Amino acid sequence: MSETTVNQLATHDSAHEPTATGERADLLEALAKHRHFLQFTTRDLTDEQAGRRTTISQLCLGGLIKHVTAVERAWAQFILDGPSAMPDFTTMTEADWARRADEFRMLPGETLTGVLADYAEAARRTDELVATLPNLDATQPLPKAPWSEPGARWSARRVLMHIITETAQHTGHADIIRESLDGAKTMG
Repeated sequence: MSETTVNQLATHDSAHEPTATGERADLLEALAKHRHFLQFTTRDLTDEQAGRRTTISQLCLGGLIKHVTAVERAWAQFILDGPSAMPDFTTMTEADWARRADEFRMLPGETLTGVLADYAEAARRTDELVATLPNLDATQPLPKAPWSEPGARWSARRVLMHIITETAQHTGHADIIRESLDGAKTMG
């Protein structure tokens, strides 16, 4: 996949979308930067390369993008619907965890183009939500999960910072995977 194709998938027609300003624009700019670098790690790759594990980790580039897409989509929905937008992680079975593990790899029939297009659509929806959300201070109780503090609530702002952090963290993973694949680096 060429760099031009990656850039085309990373951008969308903003002529008909609300414009974010102030803090919202800053949050979206930070998220856009990390999205760009994550997608950039897939430049010039085939579907097979995007699905290849290159380290001891189970992660691959296509799987990382699928995971970040799922995370962004779930947390954006959480802003609107609260914990019902996510599973109760404390009751998940081994089969549930196995299905969740599929978001970390390219499955048969999945393409890098398709994964990137899905990510671009999730990004568009998040950007629209951030631009139109009445209040970044509105909170929701966290979903049940072993890593969630009981009774904790997150504001929409905190959720957006989490999405940015998650994207940035996985962008670093992607850079290592890509360098292990063929020596290409995101920066440097």
